[in-house]
Amino acid sequence: MANHKSALKRIRQAEKRRLHNKYYAKTARNAVKKLRNSSEKESATEMFPKVAAMLDKLAKRNVIHKNKASNLKSKLAKHINKL
Repeated sequence: MANHKSALKRIRQAEKRRLHNKYYAKTARNAVKKLRNSSEKESATEMFPKVAAMLDKLAKRNVIHKNKASNLKSKLAKHINKL
């Protein structure tokens, strides 16, 4: 266990941040799954900018890596073009 007041605060902050990041990462994963499972081009095209923006925000805030966000967006764009 931590011995310093600042270390205890750091532990509290890290846990709070971890839960916050986990929530937003999970929300993005669900949005990506929903887009991948959509079989209608119109709805998928409508959803794509929202999902892409969500991924960009996560990458900007270092919740996910920027290359991962780019790869996901690329794969989703390919999926939409195939429909």
